[in-house]
Amino acid sequence: MSRKRTQQLVDSLGRASKHFSKGEVECLVKLFDALVAESRSHFAAVGFDCNMFRDVLYRMFGMMDDVMMDRVFRTFDRDNNGCISAEEWVGGLAVFLRGTLEERIKYCFEVYDLNGDGYITRDEMFQMLKNSLLKHPSEDPDEGIKDLVDIALKKMDYDHDGKLSIVDFEKAVRDENLLLEAFGPCLPDIKSRMAFEQKTFPETRKL
Repeated sequence: MSRKRTQQLVDSLGRASKHFSKGEVECLVKLFDALVAESRSHFAAVGFDCNMFRDVLYRMFGMMDDVMMDRVFRTFDRDNNGCISAEEWVGGLAVFLRGTLEERIKYCFEVYDLNGDGYITRDEMFQMLKNSLLKHPSEDPDEGIKDLVDIALKKMDYDHDGKLSIVDFEKAVRDENLLLEAFGPCLPDIKSRMAFEQKTFPETRKL
């Protein structure tokens, strides 16, 4: 990206961002440019693809679950073109790193709503939770997951329709914040978030 284009982008995103300072936006755009150069994908003119993004989630935030990483990519990729642009990168990280509870609830719900129909269904919960349980050779793992899904629905399905709407999900999380990532880790933990910020925003080290 040319210096002039970078500066225009930083100015624009800096004005729009409510979670990052202009200096932090500049650092994020520089990191974005470095990742684009590293990815060498056919999207290089506009951004980087899912493979590069998954690599970022793994290297910088310790994420390993394939389903979760793909879903996080899709929430960042707002225009669904299979590529993360600089605007999507900064906008996505604003919620990912520093989102309000309301923003994180909306983000997690989008991640967990696998088919985008506005509900987290029993089948979707099962699919996400099946990777999270340690498999015991003498037990049917599916039974344990079904039990977990039943527990989740009992606790979170306020209108008793057998699935979670955004209203159900938000009410459950506001009642008990630990339910925010009930169906899999899709936000960075405090340690990896702080490490990322210290490395990406050099000025934070001086505070």
